Amino acid sequence: MSDPAPSIVARRDSGPKVHILLCTYNGAAWLEAQLESLVAQTHRDWLLWVSDDNSSDDTRAILARFAARYPGRVAAVLDGPRKGGAANFLSLLCHADIPEGYVALCDQDDVWMPHKLAHALAQLRPWAGTPCAWAGRYMFTDQYLNPLGLSPHWARGPSLENALVQNIMSGHTLTLNPEALALVRRAGPMPVAHHDWWIYLLLMACNGHALIDTEVVLQYRQHRDNTIGRRAGLRARAGRAIAMVNGTLNSWIMGNLAALAAADAPLSPQARHLVDGSRQRSAKIASAALGNFSTHRQHRAETLAFAFAKCLRRL
Repeated sequence: MSDPAPSIVARRDSGPKVHILLCTYNGAAWLEAQLESLVAQTHRDWLLWVSDDNSSDDTRAILARFAARYPGRVAAVLDGPRKGGAANFLSLLCHADIPEGYVALCDQDDVWMPHKLAHALAQLRPWAGTPCAWAGRYMFTDQYLNPLGLSPHWARGPSLENALVQNIMSGHTLTLNPEALALVRRAGPMPVAHHDWWIYLLLMACNGHALIDTEVVLQYRQHRDNTIGRRAGLRARAGRAIAMVNGTLNSWIMGNLAALAAADAPLSPQARHLVDGSRQRSAKIASAALGNFSTHRQHRAETLAFAFAKCLRRL
């Protein structure tokens, strides 16, 4: 069956081909709605690449039916590394079969709004020639797509000082320009806890750009199997505070710094100074150096909590 008629949306946009990178794992309950939202994109020139991390439900069958229904839309369904979501995405980003160009990361349980790809490309085009990634805002919903509220607004914006201690680029919204993709591939599939945080840090450490948009571009379905889940509200803030105090955040930060030190990446002098210190000294001294680097989180209360955690020697 051919693609649906253009009348399903108000307008279709032309532009560069986008390779949509979808990672799946036992996503049968939600996957069909996400796939149909891809078909409804106003930007029509896209190709889907899937990395499935050994699903045991009907995920593969759903993908096969989708490929049969929309010939030419699915480039490949690949086997994932079976090491979790971050490894799955980074493995797919660095896969040799995927051509250079624009890539959009895709979660199995979201629903994209029709203008998502077109809007991302419009924001990225002025940055041609410079590594740049775009991230949009999203609507939290329950499992039935009933709205629950908007994702946070990051008023202080992107910077290396922020990227060292916090991620503000939600991976399920990310679109990378060709130069950003090349930078991620040059660094390689590093063993980090969060692929989106890694991309944000890598861009900031290499004089790239991160576009943090306020445009709402997708519905983020909340259900019991979410890997990350909602990042707003009292429960989310409490979870972040616990991660600061129990050392989890510290392990993520140190892991990111170790990856930055090991990566083949064109680091800025500022980032190189920090990374050289973390490579040559103990983790304790590296953590102290990080604390003297004017790091900050997006909200003042969390920056104060971060400082408190340092006083407790949890960072």
